[in-house]
Amino acid sequence: MKFFRTREEIDLNKYYIATYEMTSSANLKDAAWALAIGQSVGNPNVRNEWETDEMFENHSCIIIGDEKKLTKSTVGTVEIAFPVINTDWKTDGISHMLCQLMGGHVDIDIVTKCRLVKLELPETVTKHFKGPKFGITGIRKFTKQYDKPIFGSIVKPKIGITPKTLLEMVKQMVDGGVDFIKEDEIMSNPAFCKLEKRVDLIANYLAKQSRKVIFCHTINCDPHVLVDRVKMVHELGGNGVHINVFSGYGAYNSIRKQNLPLFLHYQSSGAKVTTDKNHRYSISWPVMCQLATLMGADTIQTGMVGGYSNDEPAEIAQCLDILRAGNTLPTLSCGFHPGLLDKVSSIAGNDYLANVGGAVHGHPGGTIAGALAMRQAIDKTYGPEYDAAIAKWGRPKTISRCS
Repeated sequence: MKFFRTREEIDLNKYYIATYEMTSSANLKDAAWALAIGQSVGNPNVRNEWETDEMFENHSCIIIGDEKKLTKSTVGTVEIAFPVINTDWKTDGISHMLCQLMGGHVDIDIVTKCRLVKLELPETVTKHFKGPKFGITGIRKFTKQYDKPIFGSIVKPKIGITPKTLLEMVKQMVDGGVDFIKEDEIMSNPAFCKLEKRVDLIANYLAKQSRKVIFCHTINCDPHVLVDRVKMVHELGGNGVHINVFSGYGAYNSIRKQNLPLFLHYQSSGAKVTTDKNHRYSISWPVMCQLATLMGADTIQTGMVGGYSNDEPAEIAQCLDILRAGNTLPTLSCGFHPGLLDKVSSIAGNDYLANVGGAVHGHPGGTIAGALAMRQAIDKTYGPEYDAAIAKWGRPKTISRCS
């Protein structure tokens, strides 16, 4: 079998292609071989009687590139083609794909650094995923908010409140003009504020309002509980769920596969454990955003420019393009306040969720005033609440363009 090939020599419908930035203590040829064989057929260096030519032809990964060039380098880019046939895409999904993409090769001594930076998926793979049920178009239709950022807010304090306090807080947020509310990822199902009780209270309240507001309840949990928890939110009248990455990347796909009328929020807090480029082994955040929209996230915490979290504008721009192409609404959050709105919109456009927590609840006039201030910033109907927010948080002088 020929393990090193050009793209023209393979059937691109039978493979999905991963691009890695790699460093090897030997050379890139050996590191690529270790990845390709180790993440498909078997041990990179030891063959056995059970391995056949047919097995290698149908199930081995293929290295795309020039074998001689890879032999001469220890640092560079490597492309690996993974056989589509190795996965049951209906059931194995994203979880198994990630096992293949970033699995046992990171334990091999000659692979000293490996970052997944690009993923090319054929229709033979993507056809098994549903994509967002609502996404940008559905959220705008539901909230009746067009040609402007969607106004989101976050429940604060993160934890420790009772269901009754939560309801009072939500009433003020809704009265202040919020379109989207999410519980913080720290809240899931604590004894003092049970999920079932929260959903019942909030859903009944929102059902009586003239304005349509999305409310995403945090449902972080282990896999054996996940589907039941999603169904409970739906049955009690809730309209959205929020799940953090530590519940597992495949959790979003599992929720979407239920095909329930629930808005799905992908909370990325903690994702840098997987995506930080300073780590020896990682997956780039744009690749994770690509998978998020594939799995059906309606909204995703994408990053922030100019807040207390200040991500690279170029990477944020790349993620915005990926998510919008897949109809997933990017969320910009972590230090957002009314004074940032115009500058963030100037570099991010209007198709994003402006998610504000501290600057809503920490407004000098309280939560309802904080919500009104952000609503005024988005609608450009400036009032005393907006002025008070600017007096407290100011306006940035400059923010680098996303380019």
